[in-house]
Amino acid sequence: MKETKKFISPGGWFSIEYPGDFFEFEDEEGSFLFYNPNRWTGNLRASASKDASPRYAENVMKEELRQYPGAKKVLMGRWECISSVENFTEEGKDYVCQTVVCGYQNTVVELSFTSPKGFPYMVLEQVVASLEIRDERKRYPKEYIPVRVWEIHQIDEAYDWVTKTLKKQYKKDFTGVYQDIKLLQQCISDGLFADGQRETWEAIGLTFGVILTNEMDGMEWVTCIRGNKEYPSLHFNGTSFYMDPMILVWDKKRNGEPCVLEEEFARIKAEIEALL
Repeated sequence: MKETKKFISPGGWFSIEYPGDFFEFEDEEGSFLFYNPNRWTGNLRASASKDASPRYAENVMKEELRQYPGAKKVLMGRWECISSVENFTEEGKDYVCQTVVCGYQNTVVELSFTSPKGFPYMVLEQVVASLEIRDERKRYPKEYIPVRVWEIHQIDEAYDWVTKTLKKQYKKDFTGVYQDIKLLQQCISDGLFADGQRETWEAIGLTFGVILTNEMDGMEWVTCIRGNKEYPSLHFNGTSFYMDPMILVWDKKRNGEPCVLEEEFARIKAEIEALL
């Protein structure tokens, strides 16, 4: 893999580096799916489980060897894994799925890669080699990663709730463009919500973030991982600009400061222009 992206699982159980042309997509609960939507070369899946026992990973790997006759021990990077391969046919096409199970103490990670049979694109070994099982007792530095499906749902739910609420209150459509900042500002000025309603003000901040991404070419959603906090943030591509719109409005509310969104928009735009 030449270029890679980093994925940290919700809850911070593990992290991996995956191909730069892959994106995360919706999958079943507890499983994380990645592939290239423009040129499909295979599906990468990752999942993890935990147990109170410090020998959980050891026991699960022994059970994998016992349960699957074709499974074998392999070394990928620094990880001793249990690897198994399944060949199958679907709609007249042949595929191969390699699954790797590895872990440490009370955490088990399962990674699989399903691709057309005979396709030379090998990615699983590199992904497994990049695997880090994160220590819940360790303080990791703040970092930003590509936005996860987890946070995309959070953004969408906040935007839907805010826009429906404002339409009901003010009888006006909300389309996520610059002119809608006035409608957001009106609900702030009118005292539509109590100052202590944190989730509400965070939702308004995320909605303001949607306007920023729609109006500023290069502004994109990312996920911020800060200790045990994980939330949507914004990054302007190619610069060092990051901001947390979800926190913006709430911070001003709880500190008793005025929140003028048009001024914030102008400030953000000027800051990016200075960086460019």
